[in-house]
Amino acid sequence: MNLRNVAIIAHVDHGKTTLVDQLFRQSGTFRENQRVEERAMDSNDLEKERGITILAKCTSVEWTPKDGGETVHINIVDTPGHADFGAEVERILSMVDGVILLVDSAEGPMPQTKFVTGKALSLGLKPIVVVNKIDRPDARPAEVLDECFELFLNLDANDEQLDFPTLYASGRSGYAGRTDDVREGDLTPLFETIVSHVPAPNLDPDAEFKMLATLLDRDNFLGRILTGRIESGTLNVNDPIRAVDVNGKTVEDGRVSKLFAFEGLERVPVTSAKAGDIVAIAGLMKATVSNTIGTPQITEPLHAREIDPPTLSMTFAVNDSPFAGKDGDKVQSRVIRERLEREAEGNVAIRVTETPGGEAFEVAGRGELQLGVVIETLRREGFELGISRPRVLFRDGPDGREEPYETVVIDVDDEFSGTVIDKMAMRKAEMTDMRPSGGGKTRLTFSAPSRGLIGYHGEFLSDTRGTGIMNRLFEKYGPHKGKIEGRQNGALISMETGAAVAYSLNMLEERGVLFIAPGDMLYEGMVIGENAKPQDLEVNPLKSKQLTNFRASGKDEGIRLTPPRRMTLEQAIAYIQDDELVEVTPKVIRIRKRYLDPHERKRQSRKAEAA
Repeated sequence: MNLRNVAIIAHVDHGKTTLVDQLFRQSGTFRENQRVEERAMDSNDLEKERGITILAKCTSVEWTPKDGGETVHINIVDTPGHADFGAEVERILSMVDGVILLVDSAEGPMPQTKFVTGKALSLGLKPIVVVNKIDRPDARPAEVLDECFELFLNLDANDEQLDFPTLYASGRSGYAGRTDDVREGDLTPLFETIVSHVPAPNLDPDAEFKMLATLLDRDNFLGRILTGRIESGTLNVNDPIRAVDVNGKTVEDGRVSKLFAFEGLERVPVTSAKAGDIVAIAGLMKATVSNTIGTPQITEPLHAREIDPPTLSMTFAVNDSPFAGKDGDKVQSRVIRERLEREAEGNVAIRVTETPGGEAFEVAGRGELQLGVVIETLRREGFELGISRPRVLFRDGPDGREEPYETVVIDVDDEFSGTVIDKMAMRKAEMTDMRPSGGGKTRLTFSAPSRGLIGYHGEFLSDTRGTGIMNRLFEKYGPHKGKIEGRQNGALISMETGAAVAYSLNMLEERGVLFIAPGDMLYEGMVIGENAKPQDLEVNPLKSKQLTNFRASGKDEGIRLTPPRRMTLEQAIAYIQDDELVEVTPKVIRIRKRYLDPHERKRQSRKAEAA
């Protein structure tokens, strides 16, 4: 059978998963009467809710040309579009022989697209460009195609890669064509281009068996399941195998207990597979991502791509608030440790280290979104945690201390560009480009230290009235930029424990913005709002009206409170300062001071000033 292995690269929300849905439907992967969810590839609950791809996934379709030619088996790899999940992408690309670059016909190639495309071009993969959402009223296909060509030039693409085929498509409507005036039809031109442009795997099925593990999954019944492409030889169920690390040291010996191929969205058991096939194997206990799996005689490992280092870390501590254990059932440090180790096992971009005392864990990752997804997953499983403010990971360079920098691309209405430039300058960012992007918008590009961007996104949305779009991408480690100012406002801190009272909250509204509503349970040291002034202020939100005089008064009935500002998990993590924590439980997200007792807080702040 004809075989093709291809990855799809696209920025968040450019229509990648929707296009894969249509490929399934038009290739006959789903039965006519089969109920299929929209965006079938987004299998994880968080992916469905956020509308983004978090985990790289393998799938396949079988396509038979209409003229009755040979059926082609196409393995499709869905790659995450967000740079925080880039560790998935780097490994995935080693399994494929070609890539489809999907770009929005209005937005064009974005920073995250650049990140993944750069990785693909450096591996020598030949791209197919698909300009998606061609039916948008603000589509500008000719300019977008020029931007793609310019992107490839900037990424040092060779002549063969620059001679790429271009298709124009609407993933939602399920058609593609070779000209930008296409408005009907099906995806046959895309299938034909994949078959003609992506080479079949040129690998030797008679050599000794070797495979690079690129994805790690866990099954309650089968244990570890490692997915990868067979680089040489043939593999059968029950064959003895050995796993070696990148240095050629033996990790473990074992036997193939189960062998799976991909068919549509399912993993299907098979008895054997040969070079070029993408398969999943069970039977090993210790082998992990980037290990080479081969025959027991294996000595030379396959080349595994290095994974970019984590740039951000947070402390995951045992929840020690007065309300600990009320919502969740997983609160002990032992249970948290086991779960984090399991997470780090499958997600190689995350690093977990234990802090002295064993009550907290340092979790390092690629960005706020990636760590936010880990926390959200844990809270849905019943964990309670105390999360610290994100910290960037510094390193020592030849010229002293270095910190991570990011390329920030901002699309904003012209009227707000001045405010954004001012705010970015305060955060030690340098503007590298400024150009009009049409429709009264400006595209600003900055090189900014990651440290300055922590907590900026919420402020950015307020400054641009929710119309600005910000995209970030890890750029490099560069010289340390010195002190960067944090949050400008202080916090309103509860000095009592109990249920909040409307009468008291009404009096506190003039002090700043509240995060709580009447009836919410509070405790001493919990942050209940943002002070309008830079200092922290301790307040009593439990005080009720003293009913000493029982004369009738109509004005008491008219308490009307402004709706509180309720923060999502990511907003709360970005909002807090170094002396605060986010208390995360399955039901609520609270912000609290690290030290609940006011005397202890004063003592610690004096220590910090003295240091």
